[in-house]
Amino acid sequence: MCPARINAAETTRKLYTFPIAPNPTKVRLYLAEKQAAGCAIPVEMIEVHLGKGAHKSEAHLARNPFGTLPVLELDDGRFITESLAIIEYLEELNPEPSMIGGTPDDKALVRSLERTLDLGVLISLGRAVHATKSPIGHPPNPPVAEAELGRAREVLTWIDGLLADGRPFVAGDHPTIADFTLAAGLQFARFGGLALPGTFPNVERWDTAYRARDVVQTILIG
Repeated sequence: MCPARINAAETTRKLYTFPIAPNPTKVRLYLAEKQAAGCAIPVEMIEVHLGKGAHKSEAHLARNPFGTLPVLELDDGRFITESLAIIEYLEELNPEPSMIGGTPDDKALVRSLERTLDLGVLISLGRAVHATKSPIGHPPNPPVAEAELGRAREVLTWIDGLLADGRPFVAGDHPTIADFTLAAGLQFARFGGLALPGTFPNVERWDTAYRARDVVQTILIG
């Protein structure tokens, strides 16, 4: 069931995205998991090719002056430019089945997990990739890469301990935005040829199992 607060047939929003890029991947995983759970949210995917510099085009800068992805275009022509804000907007319109949590306590805990993983894994590994061998041409910066990998190691060590109880998903028994953020960060590291900064057996178990899910096979590459 997908008890949207608006009639899903009345609108198809546009999501400007690019494969592999971690923040767009996070939103695409959300949409895929939502659909697999019985709530297909109508969104038109429009690719903005980062490798060709399309994110710096006049057309895209009109959507987002910072040139980042993803961007969600609303029906009235306004734009939402942050991945978590996009997910929470769509989740407000389509609250069931929840990908954030059912109760206020659950929502706060899941949001806390997601923000920790975003700031300490997705962003840190992303910066490390760009400071090592950037796919969009940033110059190498070994001190930055080392610092970001150190931050990622700290958070991955913590999440590895959390996953030691064998839970199938980061927050427990069901996929949430915390899984999407962690998966997107680890995928970008693989794409960039970046080895994880340490040994994390529980994270590796989770990652292998999550990537094996049919629902994410077309989203996660590698």
